[in-house]
Amino acid sequence: MTQLLLATRNAGKLAELQRLLATAVPGVEVLGLRDVPEYPEAPETGATFEENALLKAREAVRYTGLPAVADDSGITVDALNGMPGILSARWSGRHGDDPANTALLLGQLADVPDERRGAAFVCAAALVTPDGVEHVLRAEWRGAVIREARGTNGFGYDPVFVPEGLDLTSAELTPAEKDARSHRGQAFAALVPVLAEVLGAR
Repeated sequence: MTQLLLATRNAGKLAELQRLLATAVPGVEVLGLRDVPEYPEAPETGATFEENALLKAREAVRYTGLPAVADDSGITVDALNGMPGILSARWSGRHGDDPANTALLLGQLADVPDERRGAAFVCAAALVTPDGVEHVLRAEWRGAVIREARGTNGFGYDPVFVPEGLDLTSAELTPAEKDARSHRGQAFAALVPVLAEVLGAR
């Protein structure tokens, strides 16, 4: 059984990658950070989603010796020149405070008309192996930021993001619907054939 580390403590992300790989790359066991000895996680100092994903994956390989996948994701808002971007999780100044981050974003967009509230969720997923192979893939999920939160599925900015072509927010979709469409679902799915090749588990 080949082991692959997904450098996250997020159970949802772990389950998502496990689902994607179960049929596509049999014989691979996907572990999360809770499954390996704890190591000091460096701050995300990259200037792009891609740089941060690579930083996290390289660090995981260095400390565990396992091939590792890491992702960095966030929301880019057209009217804010692409912000919050890589600062999405700490936009309000406190890392991971979803209600405060969302409230600040909605406040900043209060005077922006509906037709100019375009946005995209972005995800960069990086694969790094102990022998130095590196791959980074980026995916975007376009949509718009609405004025009031709706839905309880998901996290982060999901309740205020309506994907293109839908009337529901990301937080009103089922997990399966979200996996099939989302930035992370797209990035992880694109990574699957690369993982199959690199891990040799075809």
